[in-house]
Amino acid sequence: QVQLVESGGGLVQAGGSLRLSCAASGFAFTSNRIGWYRQAPGKQRELAAAISGDGSANYVNSVKGRFTISRDNAKNTVFLQMNSLKPEDTAVYYCNTNPPLRINFKDYWGQGTQVTVSS
Repeated sequence: QVQLVESGGGLVQAGGSLRLSCAASGFAFTSNRIGWYRQAPGKQRELAAAISGDGSANYVNSVKGRFTISRDNAKNTVFLQMNSLKPEDTAVYYCNTNPPLRINFKDYWGQGTQVTVSS
């Protein structure tokens, strides 16, 4: 059974930091590229950062230099260290494979974790 469980979100002031975690199970974690996606109110979900099985990472321009994605293949876990947070980082954050997992012809998503950055 596929599971993606995100945690670590919260309310933080601008300039602060948060570390998100995602525990994955039910699929071949090590061989998949994993991403952190985010969806702000009224906006489409976007891929903020992604990491391949070998550790190579990519970031959307708006988070470069502030966010760091990492993974622990032994524990099927992926992390997102977010520093120098800005109000525009406010969103629900989801982890998923890149491209997203599909189950019964639909994209599968976990519950996500809310990140709110106050100004």
